[in-house]
Amino acid sequence: MFVGSLSQSVGELTGVGKKTLADYSNIGVSTFCDLISMTPRGYEDRSQRIGIGEAPDGGWVNTVVRVESVGTFGRGRKDVKIVVRDQMSGHKAFLMGFNRTYLAKTVFPSSFYHLYASVGKYGTSLQSTQFELSPMREDEVYNEAAVAIALDGGILPVYSLSGSLTQKSIRRDVKAVLAMYADRIEDELPRSLIEKYGFMPLGQAFKEIHFPSNEKNLKAARRTFAFREVFYLQLEAKRRPAADAAAPRVPIPSRIDQAESHFIASLPFSLTDDQTKVLDEIRSDMAGDASMNRLLQGDVGSGKTLVAWVSALHVASQGLQVAFMAPTELLARQHAQVADALFKDIGLRVAYLDGEVHGRPREALLKELACGNIDLLIGTHALFSKDVVYRNLRYVVIDEQHRFGVEQREALLAKGVDPDVLLMTATPIPRTLALTVFGNLNVSTIRTMPKGRLPIVTYLVDESRRDDMYNAVGVEMKRGHQAYFVYPRIDDEGNSDLRDVQTMYDFLSHVKYPSFKGALIHSRLPEDEKLSILDAFSRGDLDYLVSTSVVEVGIDVPNATCMVVEHSEMFGLSALHQLRGRVGRSSLQSWCFLAYEPSISVDGKKRLAVLKRTNDGFEIAEEDLRIRGPGELAGLRQSGFMHLKYANLETDVSMMAAARDEVSAILERDPGLIELDNCVIRKVLGSKA
Repeated sequence: MFVGSLSQSVGELTGVGKKTLADYSNIGVSTFCDLISMTPRGYEDRSQRIGIGEAPDGGWVNTVVRVESVGTFGRGRKDVKIVVRDQMSGHKAFLMGFNRTYLAKTVFPSSFYHLYASVGKYGTSLQSTQFELSPMREDEVYNEAAVAIALDGGILPVYSLSGSLTQKSIRRDVKAVLAMYADRIEDELPRSLIEKYGFMPLGQAFKEIHFPSNEKNLKAARRTFAFREVFYLQLEAKRRPAADAAAPRVPIPSRIDQAESHFIASLPFSLTDDQTKVLDEIRSDMAGDASMNRLLQGDVGSGKTLVAWVSALHVASQGLQVAFMAPTELLARQHAQVADALFKDIGLRVAYLDGEVHGRPREALLKELACGNIDLLIGTHALFSKDVVYRNLRYVVIDEQHRFGVEQREALLAKGVDPDVLLMTATPIPRTLALTVFGNLNVSTIRTMPKGRLPIVTYLVDESRRDDMYNAVGVEMKRGHQAYFVYPRIDDEGNSDLRDVQTMYDFLSHVKYPSFKGALIHSRLPEDEKLSILDAFSRGDLDYLVSTSVVEVGIDVPNATCMVVEHSEMFGLSALHQLRGRVGRSSLQSWCFLAYEPSISVDGKKRLAVLKRTNDGFEIAEEDLRIRGPGELAGLRQSGFMHLKYANLETDVSMMAAARDEVSAILERDPGLIELDNCVIRKVLGSKA
């Protein structure tokens, strides 16, 4: 437990006013505890001089430079090019400040600066788009002691920013809190474990994780926090199933009844071997004494939802109810439309519920649900509202499970009596994570795609090839096929450097494709209007859609063969793979064009190259894991499902196993041990424990 006032508001720190307090709130920081629980997303090693030309391609330099020239270019002349020469190595580099007009007014030719930058090779020149310049006096440049001080900034943390927050201001505030409280933090982890594994005292670990004195101590601090993460997560995972075990349960026979058999036979295609195998696993689980807790993972378009429908029919045929929850109204409504069409001839009673269903229609629906006259209820978070009562909820299916938090899932499960649970995701989760963190979760995988599918051909498109991309999409639309154009923003918002859906819809409809029919769709449109547009696109009444990422999941239009993603460097690998999965859903050859801006970093281009190299979602997920870290896996950090800030699923397998064994031994001695009231533990778990 913490001794002191780590629950104090960050607004009590010197220099933190109302604006800064609001910016901190935007990144989830309200208290001193929140502040020191922030994890640096990286570090800047400013402990030694590295000159231009001496770092590896894309590596960081830390040196003194003289500015040779400063100029502007680009649309609106908002981009700045600064030519600098290293005073030590003699090499020249071009600093490209995209949309950083202010640099033209604050950086001066013939002046000297301390440069910290990521420098890479672009053709025959050295360039940087990520750089920081700090002015130096000429007398300092020729003073070895002054240069040494300027270049020896130590190892500095790099945090996620919001609004007016800067790296300098966050570092200042974190230092202030650590100076007051780091030495007064007590550790709830059993002392025997701290000594057994040689962990740092918790206060020291906080100091070293934020401001490491050296690389060795940083690794030791990370290891100290990593063990605590997996220890407390495993503790929670092992305690949760025990509470469910006492509930009475009637098994569902695993045999396939007539309605289910007839439904499978009526499909216009055969189930894949993987789909059949997963259905057998689900039926076997449901026939057991304990409730099913299964994760179904499969690549985009592999047929996970069909497995959910067949298994839902298996349950409903026994007179039991099924709840199918999706993260958005758009996706939930589409699922409801599909389910209604599939089941209308076999008597399965399907209903849809979301937050927009009010008044008498809602009252009538809830009455039918409570009486057991609805077999399958499909909807959003509304499925676990207080007034929603099921007669005999036995099966819960959660689509895009990573978009829901722990408490949201548990609220829905509480509507039934020990229901079977199927979580579905298109982002594969490594077995290590499933065993270590998810406790008793079983994992099913669909790897095979439906027969006749062709691999999607992916192109990386720079500015010089943009017209070729537009022409290629035009050829496909002339053939009667359809296309998606996806942009990261809805409108211009005063920044014309980023393409947005509204501006580009006007451009595409009037300049590029005046003879084709398109439509604009984004999150601000009413749900009914979005559904109407998607229905028109599905019927073939529209040739193309101009959209934000609202089309990322749940859109199945076999005639669509082209996906264009603009500013693709701004999307994560998994999101890009999901978007690409909107095409290639038939035997037609499909294409994906990932357009990127000149400001893309070397690492950014390498990331996009992964999409060009492979269509395998499992390989892409592993690459995403390596790039973004386990805490971002499948969006888990944002969803509140878990926080793996320090533990690494690839390198900490033995640590995870040790934590699991220690938790088992502790709970065997004292099942009620450890109340999770430490604020850092709550930050680790990402929810109320």
